[in-house]
Amino acid sequence: MSIEVGSKLQGKVTGITNFGAFVELPGGSTGLVHISEVADNYVKDINEHLKVGDEVTVKVLNVESDGKIGLSIRKAKDQPKPAQSNSGRSRSNHRSNNDYRPKETFEQKMARFLKDSEDRLSSLKRQTESRRGGRGSKRG
Repeated sequence: MSIEVGSKLQGKVTGITNFGAFVELPGGSTGLVHISEVADNYVKDINEHLKVGDEVTVKVLNVESDGKIGLSIRKAKDQPKPAQSNSGRSRSNHRSNNDYRPKETFEQKMARFLKDSEDRLSSLKRQTESRRGGRGSKRG
């Protein structure tokens, strides 16, 4: 049986190491599921997720010329598409009404940042100098 990149297959875990798990595929070939491809969240100990003899569904990520097969369990899971909200805008482009700003160039952003920064700095200097009786305070 030819193993093609992108195909989903059933396999059996035959071995576990600290860096991943070996999975026997149909046809007798064996591939590696790297520890980063076991679950969507961080996996500290692969033994908490897999055991030798487990039946798993894997997706073929790559097939090397030397016969090594890269597999993924987390990519084999059917992931729901993110829900479209706010009349078709995706989440990454979504901004709430109170923080909406039109597109700015880098120079405009930098000018705004500098102005805000100078305003904050001058206000801070006024507050601290008046408390200390420094050079900026009015003397009678």
